[in-house]
Amino acid sequence: MTDHAELIHTFYDAFGRKDYAAMADCYHPDIHFSDPVFEDLYGDEAKAMWHMLCLQGEDLMVTVSDVEADDDTGSAHWTAVYTFTPTGRTVRNQIDASFEFEDGKIIRHVDAFDLWRWLRQAVGWSGVAVGWTSSAQEKVRDTGMKGLDKFLDQHPEYQRSEPTDD
Repeated sequence: MTDHAELIHTFYDAFGRKDYAAMADCYHPDIHFSDPVFEDLYGDEAKAMWHMLCLQGEDLMVTVSDVEADDDTGSAHWTAVYTFTPTGRTVRNQIDASFEFEDGKIIRHVDAFDLWRWLRQAVGWSGVAVGWTSSAQEKVRDTGMKGLDKFLDQHPEYQRSEPTDD
């Protein structure tokens, strides 16, 4: 296994233990993270997002598979199973992740998943009915970012970041 493949395993093993500090240690200081909800997070914002998700995921279970990596890039498939607190519904989100590395750390992390599928699981029939619309998906993004902004306000150890040139 390459060092970068081991780094990916370390990241997801830490997530499964809800060890956000160990997850953050896998990231380069100039990390750029994006997914369908949190589209552009840089530096401490990305680390704070994982911290927030670890605290919220009381029954979170994480599994990772198909980890591949070389000197520059990597990928993995991972699954998160948890209860979506606002509705009490179980979500089984399957994510494909891609990574770029610099200085032995993850500098770019992109998670891809079907937001409509996530909405159907998280909110039920209303997610089926309107989850495919751009307005419903934008509401999920807005809600996610408002939650992260509130978390950042409550955790001054994290600095809000300005985007860097990728």
